[in-house]
Amino acid sequence: MNLETIRFKNNRLVILDQTLLPNRKEFVTLADLQTVVDAIRSLKVRGAPAIGIVAAYGLVVHARNLAREGNLTVQALTEAGELLKKSRPTAVNLAWAVNRLLDRIAGLNDGEAILTSLTEEALAIHEEDRQMCEAIGSFGNQLVPERATILTHCNTGFLATGGIGTALGVVYKAWQSGKNVDVFVDETRPVGQGARLTYWELQENGVPATLITDSMAGLLMQEGKIDLVITGADRIAANGDSANKIGTYALAVLAHHHQIPFYIAAPFSSFDLALKSGEEIPIEQRPKAEILNCWNFTHPENYRVFNPAFDVTPHSLISAIITEKGIIEKPNFEKINKLYQTFNKGDLL
Repeated sequence: MNLETIRFKNNRLVILDQTLLPNRKEFVTLADLQTVVDAIRSLKVRGAPAIGIVAAYGLVVHARNLAREGNLTVQALTEAGELLKKSRPTAVNLAWAVNRLLDRIAGLNDGEAILTSLTEEALAIHEEDRQMCEAIGSFGNQLVPERATILTHCNTGFLATGGIGTALGVVYKAWQSGKNVDVFVDETRPVGQGARLTYWELQENGVPATLITDSMAGLLMQEGKIDLVITGADRIAANGDSANKIGTYALAVLAHHHQIPFYIAAPFSSFDLALKSGEEIPIEQRPKAEILNCWNFTHPENYRVFNPAFDVTPHSLISAIITEKGIIEKPNFEKINKLYQTFNKGDLL
């Protein structure tokens, strides 16, 4: 069970173009800063951990280009980092990864030292993400019954991370451990990450799956056909409020009404501990064409469209947040702070 979707070998960054799936499996080379930014904005790569990894490698690629031109400086890389961070404002992993690389080279003047440090840090982020996915999957598997029908939203597997995934990582671990797992996959409109990516990925790995439209989830819960819901998160506030793909909040409300566990699976790097609540999370607004293209309208200019990429699920609706550090049941500021203290020896705020 291995789908390599991000490759960095011989200083060459190659990604699987997710916009072409499931019809075409094609890898593209990101040879400069602008192609990396464009790949992130256009969703050729998506998923908070994967975006962070690609941004880190993208900074390495840009640094090597600057070195060849004789323009490699920490200031130039800082400016490039700001451009990368603006490409997807909601996914906190992106800024986290870029800042981590920039912190690593702070105060360096030697070009070779800068290149070596950046490369080592980017590779470390990628490897840590692989390990993080394994840990999240193992912790989450503890919450999955021996027989379980799971509802997912968006894509949170190999395509969205540097490993087996976050929410889908839980599914894969449950499946590998011999549990009788079946998955209902939301289309995840308007871009269709569930229909195009998650269903394809589960098929690639032999996990039983059924595709549904987003509006069918409530009926399935009403009929008792869903045992638990697992989604990822792009940013989590200090109190546990979680931003994820648009439609997640509606699933959480439905799950709460039907007394079905609703879990978030995300790495600790997805926590933005500077934000007290979800009200402070910036929500990316996407182009109206993403919605209008679904219907082939002949006069799209006549339509006014609201297309936020994410919504925020209050922590009160979340049964547990599954991290690589452990499970935070009924998350709130105190519980998140306690876990943070355990591993970082200090308070969140």
